[in-house]
Amino acid sequence: MPAAYTNLYIEQGTTYSTTITLDDVYGQNYNLLSYSANSFIRKSYTSSNVTARFLITIDTTSSTLTLKLDSNTTSNIAPGRYVYDTVLRDRIYLTDIRILEGIVDVSPGVTY
Repeated sequence: MPAAYTNLYIEQGTTYSTTITLDDVYGQNYNLLSYSANSFIRKSYTSSNVTARFLITIDTTSSTLTLKLDSNTTSNIAPGRYVYDTVLRDRIYLTDIRILEGIVDVSPGVTY
């Protein structure tokens, strides 16, 4: 299954949070009990430097992942365009599944 493509818009200096709900091919909650997740923002696909790393909370009851950046983290991201993806890691079978990817636009803050 290819990753979903979703662009994100983050305001510099603010707390950012988004929640992803996963379901299987039958529309049932995806079993996330054996999974962990990682999600990075980079300036480009070929960049070796991580601009920011999302804090991810997995709720196995509702099959959701919440990606969050605190205001201190977003304050330290220069305004501009970046890329990101989110990968699930099956801790039993040691396999990775990219579930989400896209562009991140960071708008400059004025107040902070």
